[in-house]
Amino acid sequence: MKNSVEDFLKRHKIDASCIDDDAILNQFLTEMDNGLAGKESSLQMIPTFCGLDSSIKAGDKVIVLDAGGTNFRTCLVTFNDNLEPEISDFKKVGMPGVKETVSAKEFFSTLADNVERLIDKSDKIGFCFSYAAKITEDHDGIPIMFSKEIKAPEVIGKRLGASLLEELASRGHDVSKKSVSVVNDTVATLLATKAKCFDKASSYIGFILGTGTNTAYAENNCNIKKIDAADKNAKQIINVESGNMKIRLGDIDEMFTKSTKDPDLYLFEKAISGAYLGPFSHKVIEVAIKEGVLSASFGEKFAKIPTLSTTYMSNYLEMCHNKDYVLVSLIDNEEDASALYKILDMIIERAAKLTAINLTAAVLKSGEGLLPRYPVIINADGTTFYKTERLEFYTRMYLNEILEKKHKRYVKIVNVPDSPVYGAAIAGCMA
Repeated sequence: MKNSVEDFLKRHKIDASCIDDDAILNQFLTEMDNGLAGKESSLQMIPTFCGLDSSIKAGDKVIVLDAGGTNFRTCLVTFNDNLEPEISDFKKVGMPGVKETVSAKEFFSTLADNVERLIDKSDKIGFCFSYAAKITEDHDGIPIMFSKEIKAPEVIGKRLGASLLEELASRGHDVSKKSVSVVNDTVATLLATKAKCFDKASSYIGFILGTGTNTAYAENNCNIKKIDAADKNAKQIINVESGNMKIRLGDIDEMFTKSTKDPDLYLFEKAISGAYLGPFSHKVIEVAIKEGVLSASFGEKFAKIPTLSTTYMSNYLEMCHNKDYVLVSLIDNEEDASALYKILDMIIERAAKLTAINLTAAVLKSGEGLLPRYPVIINADGTTFYKTERLEFYTRMYLNEILEKKHKRYVKIVNVPDSPVYGAAIAGCMA
């Protein structure tokens, strides 16, 4: 059984050892450079016109919108006398476009529905938008594409802040003094890290690994060839849109991505993120059954269950003897139990290695992290990173192997709770 499983994992390039970290890292860095230069690239490398210096004042109030993977959140953030952010009047609803296709009118109407209760509490609006969007110099955002299976094609190309204010104005609200600052959730995560005063850092990275994935870091303006920055010596945050990195792995990966919305887009995201790890595992298990790595009796029972979620596949690794878990309940012999464990564990390890390569690329591009006492602070956010069994463990292991031992760069991973909300509030004060 051991040889059969190992052969299966290597033959289909699921084994983490099949990942050539040097080759993929070089691909990442090349794509990043091309994106910064405005050349053809799978990485958007979106300038944000947002630096690392926050301008918040005690008493500032900001209306915050947080459009995430499956949820849309609204709240009011107030900065107290110590400039600490405090959340109030919080509300969460489903993200428009998750269950069915929505028009632009329906999309912005949903946003306005949830902002109206807050509209008189501040003229500052921070909008955390967790999808690829071009950021304008006046801090509005124009969606480029939707990931995470969101279906709202009419919204592509429309100004988010201006469209929201237009919808609110049509309902009789005075929006003449209101400003909207749009930031990506990963950029917001970076800003929240900086605001929490990790002052012994050489730089900061925002990293999301939840339903989807993305990375943000601070780049020198002189390296951003596609814009004419006023201050070439300053830095600004870059939204990498790392989930869209074009990466080709194994044949099962190709079969899986062909079954997803936009099969040629967000290939990196589909290899590591929460929306896809479970369904991908389901596909791998189906092939393992077909090839006899898992038994026919297991296959008969497996065929009767719904497509796996990332939570369900993680549950098996967490407590592989708990019969209350879906996958455990299908097991009736040790051969299947061990083979299934090895398959799922390797899918997680491979995702972690890819994650570490992604973070290594961002650190190297930042040019920082050379001194161990002044590391690059990575604010890692997302339930997939922290809740998926062994994903954080393997990521740290590969960061040590690839980033620290090979490239002599140093990082510290932190988690600032509610980072997208806090970062959006900080951005709202910058508009």
